[in-house]
Amino acid sequence: MPSVLEMYQGLSKVPRGQQLFSLAFARKAPYFATIKPRFIDLRPNYAELVIPKRRAVHNHLGTVHAIALCNGLEAAMGALAEVTIPRDKRWIPKGMEVTYTAKATTDIRCIAETDQEQWDSEDPDLPVRVKGVRQDGTVVIEGVIRLWVTPKPARDQ
Repeated sequence: MPSVLEMYQGLSKVPRGQQLFSLAFARKAPYFATIKPRFIDLRPNYAELVIPKRRAVHNHLGTVHAIALCNGLEAAMGALAEVTIPRDKRWIPKGMEVTYTAKATTDIRCIAETDQEQWDSEDPDLPVRVKGVRQDGTVVIEGVIRLWVTPKPARDQ
């Protein structure tokens, strides 16, 4: 089975490949499908996707709902973790801290970032920086998703 990064890189070379990758990724964790994420960049320590602004993710104000934004940030973080984590480690999310900074009135780019030193550290607490950005460049949500990164048991390596 190809890794998430190999799948993304391979599909990115074909027409509509990023769309196919996005569908496959959302199928792996079905709740992600509710926001219809479109991955636009994925590499170690960086993931970026777009949440389309559509009625299904609106709140009572007609903007992208806060939980849809968090879902997008978590999808970006999960993809980043899968393509970055060393083969001998495993991860699980343990918390999210976000601040809503502006109305999400357009499609939203969800970005997750880390530094390689974080993954190489023995410290199991790994904060992933996340943010959501409107089309005009305004940050609408930002924060940290904390991961717990530990060695895989020998049987899983």
